[in-house]
Amino acid sequence: MSILNLLFTKDGLIYQIIKNKSVLEEKSYFVDEESPKNFIAGKLEDILIKQRYDEISVVSALNHFTLMPEGFESHDSGYDLIAFNAPVDKENEELMLSVNKKFKLQFYYTFPGEFYNTIKDIAVPVKFNFSGEKFLNSINNKNNKEIHINLYHHQCEFFAISNKKIILYNNLDVNSEVDFLYFVMFTLSKIGFGINDTHFYVYGETTENETFISELQKFVKNLKVVYDNIPNKNFILN
Repeated sequence: MSILNLLFTKDGLIYQIIKNKSVLEEKSYFVDEESPKNFIAGKLEDILIKQRYDEISVVSALNHFTLMPEGFESHDSGYDLIAFNAPVDKENEELMLSVNKKFKLQFYYTFPGEFYNTIKDIAVPVKFNFSGEKFLNSINNKNNKEIHINLYHHQCEFFAISNKKIILYNNLDVNSEVDFLYFVMFTLSKIGFGINDTHFYVYGETTENETFISELQKFVKNLKVVYDNIPNKNFILN
């Protein structure tokens, strides 16, 4: 069985091809100053025609989202709720829903319509998910107060959890590791998490963001790097 995994971030696309649970190919594409206008769209088309896939799994880490309790059914208001956090283009974005049974939450998020239609046109089974839901589903909550941080290329998402309840989730662009560090510290003070009694867990592109981690270690008492995104392993929190 051939499976294509796709991860969309704010400035990039990462793909992985799996055949019978073995990774055959993995590659990342990121937009820079020299990239053409439709760089990611072009790369997506190239990936989709590389071979025949039996299944496609799509994860969006784009920060167009909102978080609601499980059971919220006013789906028509999804776009409006997301608009409180980020600009919404209803004509060019698909409204999506991901439900997390573990913590009884659901994420409304938007996904670029252009990418959505290109993927659906391949006419194979497709599973869409939001990175926050997938990340949350991988977390093993053990302590009273925890901060879980998942690092991407110039981007991160994090959960604040207290007594197995989600206090806060956010998905941020990270142009400065130091700025993000101060944002985390500011957030802790606002939600009443003390430095000494909060456990920090870091995932994802930890090597790429080693400055952030080393600076964080200067301030916090309990810090654990759960894993780094080693090539062909731990892709999108598998």
